[in-house]
Parts: sequence; C-alpha cells; structure tokens
Amino acid sequence: MKKSVMRWTLPFALIVVGAAASMGVAAVAKKDEEQKQVDTRPVVQVETMEPSDYQVVIQSYGELKPLERTSLAAQVSGKVTYWHENFVAGGLVAKGDVLMQIEKDNYEAAVLQAEAELARAEAALIEERAKAEVAKDEARRFPDKKHTDLFLRKPQVMSAEAAVKSAKAGLQRARRDLANCDITAPFDAIVVKREVGLGQFVTPGNPLAVLNNIETGEIEIPVAGFDSVFLPNRIEGLPAEVSNKGINGFTREAKIARDLGVVDTATRMSHLVVRVDDPYGFKTNQPAMKFGSFVNVAFKGATLKQIFKLPQDLVNNQTVWVMNDEGKLEPRKVRVIREEGGYFLVGEGLESSDKIVMTLPEYPTKGLAVRVAGSKDESNNATPAEKL
Repeated sequence: MKKSVMRWTLPFALIVVGAAASMGVAAVAKKDEEQKQVDTRPVVQVETMEPSDYQVVIQSYGELKPLERTSLAAQVSGKVTYWHENFVAGGLVAKGDVLMQIEKDNYEAAVLQAEAELARAEAALIEERAKAEVAKDEARRFPDKKHTDLFLRKPQVMSAEAAVKSAKAGLQRARRDLANCDITAPFDAIVVKREVGLGQFVTPGNPLAVLNNIETGEIEIPVAGFDSVFLPNRIEGLPAEVSNKGINGFTREAKIARDLGVVDTATRMSHLVVRVDDPYGFKTNQPAMKFGSFVNVAFKGATLKQIFKLPQDLVNNQTVWVMNDEGKLEPRKVRVIREEGGYFLVGEGLESSDKIVMTLPEYPTKGLAVRVAGSKDESNNATPAEKL
C-alpha cells in the first residue's frame, strides 16, 4: 500500500519542486534585468549664481622715480673745510643738514666790516637830523627870511638815510655770503653723487652734488584703452596700492596725483601719475622702495551694476551652458564686459534663476539630458556597489 501511494505522490512532488525552481530562476533573472537598467545621463554640477554690483580693479605697472632731482652748486668761493658723513653716494640726509662747509674767515670779516659801515651811516644820519632840527629852529626865529631846502639840510638828511640803506644792504649781502658757506640739503634726500672733496677750492657755480628728493616718489603708469573706459570720473586723490612681489617684496599705500592728459601715439595708451609719500621710509616704519624699482599699481575703477562673475573656463566663444527646467543642456550667448584675473565679468545673456553648469560632459550638445551631482535622482540610480 505504501509503495502504491509513493508511486503516485512522487511525480507530483517532483512537479511542484520543478515549478518552484523555475519561478525562483525567473525572479532572479527579472531582478538582474532591473539592476541592469542604469541611468546613462551624464552627471553635472550646477550652480545658481546671483548678479551683484562689482567694482573694477585696474592693474598697471611703472618705475618709481623721484619727484625732483637737484644739482647743488657753490654760491661763494673758498676751500672746502668739512663735509657730512652721509654726504656720499647713496647716503640719506635730512632737510637742513649741513652737507659741506666752505672756509668762512673772509666772509665773517666781511660781515664785521658791513656792520661797521652801517654803524657809521647811522651815526651820520643822527648827526644830519640834529643839524636839520637846528636849521628848523633858526628858520622859525626868522620867519621873514627865505629858507632854502639846503639851509634846512633836507638833501643832507636824505643822503644820510640813503647811506644807511646802502649799509644795510651791504650787511645783508655779507650775512648771506656767510650763510652760503654752509651747503644744506633743501629736502630729505638721497645723495646720487658728490663732486667735491675736502680741501678743494670751489667758485660760484661750481657743481657740488646731485640729490634726489625722497619726501615723495612718482610712478608713471600706462592705462590701456580697454581699461580707460572703467576709470572713474575723478581720479585725483584716488587711493592706490603699490606692490612688488619679489624677494624683498613690499606693499605701500599711494594716491593718484594726475592724468598726463595725452595718449601715446605709439601704444595708444593714456598715462597716470601715482605719488608715494616717504618712499624710503626715512621718517616712518614703512618698507623702503628704491628709485628705479619696477612696481605694480592697483586702484579701484568704476562700479559695474548687476553683473555675473564667472570662471573663465565656463565661457567658451561667448557661450555659457545652463541646465533648463527639463534637465537638459542649453547654450546661452553672453556678453563679456571685462576679463579680471581668472574670471569674466558678464553683463548680458544670463538671468538670476539660470542654473549654470560648472562641470560639462565631454561632448555637450543642446538638449542633452543630464542629472545633477548629489541630487536625489542620482542617489536612487546608483548601483549597490556605489551606494556602499
């Protein structure tokens, strides 16, 4: 009986097991097929940039030069008896420092002689005025007589007064010549060269030295035509920054002094002059700038209203790629106003709601469907290995 039952039930059991196995295989195949349906849309990064006001920074360059250079010359003759320890090429001297002296003996004697002449002239004037008073008194006692100017000693008084003025002028010249024996620095300066030595005899007009003014330095900078349109209406007094990025680099504050008012016929550039106070840091603790240094100059220009600042690699042939509301690429023609650093300043062609594609596919085309990196769709379409 048992064998009969097993004979009938075994085929049915085998059929059930086979059916279950077939269903399992079909389920696994279906699951593998679902996993193979991967989203092939390229992944991009997008950013919504907002327009803003942007102040242009104009960059240029130039050579630092002294505001003025002076050649000192002797005004009196004599032998050089002294010179300042810093009165050498490259020496720094302050305004009023005595750079050198010419022997003074003759000029001191001339001052004493002029003082004596003045004293004699003043004494003679006092005497003549006293005689004039006597003449006036006598004229009052004899009113009926005719009294001439000569009698009243008017010419004599005038002559004595002129003699006093002449003596004063002589004394003034003598004192000036004595003062000119001391050759002083007319401003804070660096000595370019000295042309006399101790014991040398000099005469009026003899060149003594060349000095560069270190109170103020000037830098003449070119401004290209494409930068000149961004210059503010008033540039005089505009703050600027002067820098040098070399081994002995520095950064100093400066001001734009003036526009030279002409355009170079060869380069078609205009030129501005920038002034730096105390370039050698003689009276301040500012880093020193040497004359002849080639420096960079930066200052603020005009303010651009509502523009986009984009990295240069996003703009190709005046075109920017954006992702539209359908998740597809769309090229946009833009107008680049200015290039500054590694960026383009874009004035037209974009709206504040545009999603700018920051990382493009290898071959971007109009209408290409893309998905955004880090979005929910990308996470759902990741493979199990990517999710891990």
